[in-house]
Amino acid sequence: MSIRRSVAIRTAVGLGTVLCLSVVTACGGGGSGQGSSTDGKVEGSIKFQTWNLRANFKDYFEGAIKDFEKQHPGTSVKWVDQPADGYPDKLSADASAGSLPDVVNLSPDLAYPLAKAGLLLNLDKDKVASKFKSEYLEGAWKGFEMPGMDGTYSFPWYLNSGPLFYNKKMFKDGGADPQKPPKTFDELFSTAEQLAKQGKATLGQPPTIEDFGRYGVEPMDKDGKKFTLNSAEGVELLTKYKKLYDDGGLHKQTLTLKDDSTGTKFLQQEIAMNPGSAHDLDNFKKSAPSLYDNLGVTDVPTNTGKQNMYLQGLSVNSQSENAATAVAFAHFLTDQRNQEAFAHKVAVFPSTKGSLDKEYWTKDDGTAEGRIRVASAKMLPEAVNYTPVLFSDEMKTILRNEIAKCFQGKASPKASLDSAVEQMNKLLEQN
Repeated sequence: MSIRRSVAIRTAVGLGTVLCLSVVTACGGGGSGQGSSTDGKVEGSIKFQTWNLRANFKDYFEGAIKDFEKQHPGTSVKWVDQPADGYPDKLSADASAGSLPDVVNLSPDLAYPLAKAGLLLNLDKDKVASKFKSEYLEGAWKGFEMPGMDGTYSFPWYLNSGPLFYNKKMFKDGGADPQKPPKTFDELFSTAEQLAKQGKATLGQPPTIEDFGRYGVEPMDKDGKKFTLNSAEGVELLTKYKKLYDDGGLHKQTLTLKDDSTGTKFLQQEIAMNPGSAHDLDNFKKSAPSLYDNLGVTDVPTNTGKQNMYLQGLSVNSQSENAATAVAFAHFLTDQRNQEAFAHKVAVFPSTKGSLDKEYWTKDDGTAEGRIRVASAKMLPEAVNYTPVLFSDEMKTILRNEIAKCFQGKASPKASLDSAVEQMNKLLEQN
């Protein structure tokens, strides 16, 4: 099942791109860098960089910056916003040139090479930053731990997850109970098998690395030195998907559909289940009223009891000349008040403890957006990030190609995963 959601306020690009190889080689393992002390006076100028946020949230960020500068006289925050396209390349260029901003918006995969190069402050090792750890959800703080390294390298910022949509009419017509959507993978495969007998496809995509994680597979070893998707549990999952494919439980075009194409197939009622967000509901209501009237909302099936978490953070440049100000601002923008204010403006969720217990995220207000917001918020306190920070776009393609060979009968599930792991581990060694 492909349950991939991009954060609602941007198109994710360059996920898994390995940055700053020359910097990593030169700098070695992560450290605190040679910047000023974080326990010094909060003063002076810093540069703050976001990722494709200015167009829609200019007033919010300018207001927050003014509030910070007012609270800390003598400080100045210069805000720059980079476009989505080419953001990893921009980070790489800045890192190589020694001009990485003091506070920079990063996802875990983009943080890894910078942390490895010693360019990001290790928050767990810093006596000032580490004091704030208890303010954030445990899973969000751990989301910025780096394999083979000790510590966390970003203040958790906004999170995202989301429910799974399902077509109640397709369930009923296929002989499945529309009031009991699958909660585990066994239930998922059983439901899909039932629908397939009636010629109805349940899913639109082969399994992703996140699906392996939700099934209970450890995708990598703890040191981040090799992929382990070809474990007994991984082979078991792919074997079940291969049977589902053979039985017609996956859409007939599943090997050629792109991630965003499954939404169209769900809209056209060609598949019975697909991930989505509140933004999709308006489209369903306008373009497919019969689907909207039969729309069910449930959690994504998981064997671990934990949903997937997509997260962004604010990292501090370990080389910052005004490190105290950089830490203070990164914490300020990710504190409970500011995170909640931002999450009221867009369909994302705060990573601060206690926020998701508030009425806005717990009480259905009767709107479509409120319905999805509450369903998604329930998932996040215990959610984890199942995608390893070292899993690149190239590796994603390798995994998908090997799974396709399995579905086509060109290789067994074990042989396909063995091949995928071998290729991905070679990429790790090269990097």
